[in-house]
Amino acid sequence: MSEPRPSDRHDASESDDTFAEIVDEATQRDPDLAVIEAGSRTLRTASGPVPGDEVPARPADPEVDKALRAVELELAGRWGETKLEPSVARIAALMDVLGEPQHAYPSIHITGTNGKTSTARMIEALLGAFDLRTGRYTSPHVQSITERISLDGSPMDPERFIETYQDIKPYVEMVDAQQPYRLSFFEVLTGMAYAAFADAPVDVAVVEVGMGGSWDATNVIDASVAVVTPISLDHTDRLGTTPAEIAGEKAGVIKQDATVILAQQPVDAAQVMLKKAVEVDATVAREGMEFGIVSREIAVGGQLLTLRGLGGEYEEIFLPLYGAHQAHNAAVALSAVEAFFGIGAEQPGSLDHDTIRRAFASVRSPGRLEVVRSSPTVVLDAAHNPAGARATADGLSEAFGFSRLIGVVGASDDKDVRGLLEAFEPIFAEVVITQNSTARAMNADALAAIAVEVFGGDRVQVEPRLDDALEAAITLAEEENEYAGAGVLVTGSVITVGEARLLLGRH
Repeated sequence: MSEPRPSDRHDASESDDTFAEIVDEATQRDPDLAVIEAGSRTLRTASGPVPGDEVPARPADPEVDKALRAVELELAGRWGETKLEPSVARIAALMDVLGEPQHAYPSIHITGTNGKTSTARMIEALLGAFDLRTGRYTSPHVQSITERISLDGSPMDPERFIETYQDIKPYVEMVDAQQPYRLSFFEVLTGMAYAAFADAPVDVAVVEVGMGGSWDATNVIDASVAVVTPISLDHTDRLGTTPAEIAGEKAGVIKQDATVILAQQPVDAAQVMLKKAVEVDATVAREGMEFGIVSREIAVGGQLLTLRGLGGEYEEIFLPLYGAHQAHNAAVALSAVEAFFGIGAEQPGSLDHDTIRRAFASVRSPGRLEVVRSSPTVVLDAAHNPAGARATADGLSEAFGFSRLIGVVGASDDKDVRGLLEAFEPIFAEVVITQNSTARAMNADALAAIAVEVFGGDRVQVEPRLDDALEAAITLAEEENEYAGAGVLVTGSVITVGEARLLLGRH
């Protein structure tokens, strides 16, 4: 079932000849990215142009693009995000030589297993609506590395990203020389984010952990508000094999006298978090107790919510995101911002309702039940573990009601792919197995072998190249005269989703 890598594959057909010509034109480019971008030109002919998007494309200026690629190459030469030595010693040393920039502004720190990035985006939108200058640090990125560091709700522009890297590079090298291990890819990016936020300067930083909490590189801030999104099993080789063990690591973001905004959790995970809060005299607000969802109904383009925050009820909130899980994220985000402003503790009353409504209505979360094409509808979702997949499946079924749904799944090698596929099995008529361009991608043949066990052989198709997988899924969705009610869901990995966005013309 295995095939050559996309960049090495040559067929006799006219379409593949055209594809190869486009790839050859992309000189001095990363080979995998050249293939993806070439495929995007082919696939877009069927769907036409798409509107603008907040996820940035490559820089238009060739010199800036070249400089950004040089930075990306240097960062790629360091330990990746899944290879780490659990310690904050290196990032603490970097912060020391940089003058402790992470203490120049207050912070909201977000941990959990699923929903962190969407929650961070909501918090950022809410704070910005109240005229605060924000910095947001999230990971991983969907398409561009510059997405990870945002100022005032927009990804850092490439020139500033490059400048920030060059500014801290001598200090990074200094720390590298003093430590047993060099700073990792994620640690350097964290240093860049904290330095950029201090330089801006921002009024508040919204920071998502990379993995865990206690020894995560982000955990050199003293956040006044700690947010814990739902905890489930992921990164079990690093964090633990039970929700309680994982919660023990993630509880490390809870600092002395902080406020903890606790989403609904497994009982054993909640117990660990509450125990940690008691130890450091933190105040805890629990979803379902001190805050939560009062009502929720489906609306065109999203959902209409009434939320109970720490300061009272907020009615008629339109959230342009799909799924009950996003409504829960909204309740968490609202309460986190209330806690940041002291609502419910230091002062009575609530935040301005119209401002809250405007902020939520502006929220976007690329790659999270995101519609990128119609006829047939193609939806992208970055679910990469069983809990995330179940939330996605529920949200998709609720909001779209497809008569026939085809899955395109490309996962990372270190994930619970069987659990992921089992979560999607009830809603997929058929599944096309593929793989993304990174070294972490699970081989399509290996993933397909598991998919056959879950779906049965007659429901599984294998297309190792992602552009082929998308074409195959669209064709399957259009079969049996179900054109109007058919859909495609691309999922399994943030990387797979990002590459699919590029193929389908989202920039």
